[in-house]
Amino acid sequence: MSSTPAVSGRTRSFIIWLDKQIYSLATHWLAVFNFFVFIYVGLPFLAPILMKMGLDFPATVIYKAYSPLCHQFAFRSWFLFGEQVAYEAPQFKALTGIDPYNLLDRFAARDFVGNAVMGFKVAYCERDVAIYGGILLAGIIFGIARVSGLQVKPLHWLLYGLIGIVPIGLDGFSQLFSQPPFNFITLRESTPFFRTLTGFLFGSMNVWLAYPYLEESFLEIKNDIHLKLERARL
Repeated sequence: MSSTPAVSGRTRSFIIWLDKQIYSLATHWLAVFNFFVFIYVGLPFLAPILMKMGLDFPATVIYKAYSPLCHQFAFRSWFLFGEQVAYEAPQFKALTGIDPYNLLDRFAARDFVGNAVMGFKVAYCERDVAIYGGILLAGIIFGIARVSGLQVKPLHWLLYGLIGIVPIGLDGFSQLFSQPPFNFITLRESTPFFRTLTGFLFGSMNVWLAYPYLEESFLEIKNDIHLKLERARL
């Protein structure tokens, strides 16, 4: 009969250390999530601040880092330090000469970060600001509820669909399919208000759907590791 090799003292110590780190993450997962969402939400706002300060290189790094994650069209983005906080498509064309509905011009609309008069754009679009801002705000509220001893149940999938998916789907796809290269329906451009509203609903509903399940899963992990650590002390 073969016997299981004994675990060395160093390996055992490492396993215990690793279990403690996992236990800590399972305990503070919400704070960790909220922190990283805060960083993700905040960095795009740092880009126009850096541009205003004349620090173009670090601002460009942020714009480039977020470019695979968002279309960054300036006519669908928030602006800081300018005459307005947003420039819808007709006004944007009048001010810049860039046609939002010309496919080739859309590359220029993506690359346009602003100027001293219009201000400088946030590094992701209005809808993304609302989505991730909604995730952050709902995550903070979820944390307050948890500290208050309230047990938050997962959002019903039907409510998630009606509140979180349907509005953003209607607003986004009606805009998408009305413009080049599709042009399936009459031209429609959403507004900063509707992008913000639908994005916020989508982002916050994701939290109310997912975070209660995460809370339950991390609690199970904590309990399992607690038992392991108790046995290790014996």
